[in-house]
Amino acid sequence: MTDSLPKREGALSGLHVVEFGGYGAGPAVGKSLAEHGAEVIRVESMLRLDGFRTNYPPYTGNIPGIERAAMFAITNDNKLSVSLNLKTEKGREIAIRLVERAQVVVENFTPGAMDRLGLGHDAMIVHNPTLVTLSTCNQGRTGPQAKRAGFGSHLTSLSGFTHLTGWPDRQPALLWGPYIDYIAVAYGVVAVLAGLEKVRRTGAGCHIDLSQYETGVQWMAPAMLRYFANGEVMDRDGNRDPNSVPHGVFPCSGEERWCAISVHDDAEWSRFASEVGEPWVKEPDFATVAGRRADEGRLEELIAGWTSSQTREALVERMRRAGVHAAPVNDMGDLYSDQQLSFRGTFERVDHAVMGLHAVPGPPYRLSETPGKVTHGAPMVGQHTEAVLCGILGFSSAEFEELKAADVLD
Repeated sequence: MTDSLPKREGALSGLHVVEFGGYGAGPAVGKSLAEHGAEVIRVESMLRLDGFRTNYPPYTGNIPGIERAAMFAITNDNKLSVSLNLKTEKGREIAIRLVERAQVVVENFTPGAMDRLGLGHDAMIVHNPTLVTLSTCNQGRTGPQAKRAGFGSHLTSLSGFTHLTGWPDRQPALLWGPYIDYIAVAYGVVAVLAGLEKVRRTGAGCHIDLSQYETGVQWMAPAMLRYFANGEVMDRDGNRDPNSVPHGVFPCSGEERWCAISVHDDAEWSRFASEVGEPWVKEPDFATVAGRRADEGRLEELIAGWTSSQTREALVERMRRAGVHAAPVNDMGDLYSDQQLSFRGTFERVDHAVMGLHAVPGPPYRLSETPGKVTHGAPMVGQHTEAVLCGILGFSSAEFEELKAADVLD
């Protein structure tokens, strides 16, 4: 019995994509394309599983398993999975046949890996002259550090984020998770669409060399401009802001409940002070940005003392009603139950043979006529191998069984 192939609808229906790689940066590009209707065939192997399947918790029910990994599930919905042993000649031949019918290949292996398999862009363009290949590597495909392995936390540090994260009298603080991967994804999706537009206009394919490192550096533009303009190297300053004061997160009643408050100018401070009504807000020095900046530490302590006895929701509502910038500091449970996110269908529930019903994040933007959507959950390893090989590539049942016996489909 084989899984049938789902019907594709959306702005990218009719687009065929083959995906090689793992973890976040490459597969998340494929996820975005698949959620807008593209057929994304993910090439996997039991011989070398995606790290999101094997060593990146959480797992459903806190039980490790290659089909129980939540990070894999939320990064690979709407895709098909074909299991191929690319170390075999026949496995590579099948991969080439998949690429021949595709318009896009997405890969995030270490530079050179696809070329060694005979599946690099230069080799594939011979078979498919209109192919768009996205190679999204840590530091790009060229240069002295191109082949250096790493993960999102390394790239976050390389890109300068870590240097600016934390308190001035403490060590830098790593951002949780593969932060740069998800910055790179946005660039990767746009680059693929631009490549497809180039094909439409010229009839010629192209190879996109996307450096995740460089996409992270792009997001450091304000700090870099300070250095380019006057040689100033920005440093960690906790939650403080060079323009707004106060600017930080403050405790509210309850366990781990916080709110963010940011006062942009003296007029906003006046509104904040009127709402607070405590004697200390009337201190003359606090009436100006310079005065508040000069005594910012004490000011933060006074505000924290005032906020700590109030519920987060009531406090945020008071601030917003008074015209003061404020927001709750949400945890994951807050996000899942957030009315705004719920209204826009940010999280969609899908079924999975092992994980059961679970939520995945859907497209973060809406197309008016062809909105993207999650139609099915992430595949199990090789779940669609037979359907793709026999239903799409035309292998007979006997040929399929021969491939299985020869370990080509491992």
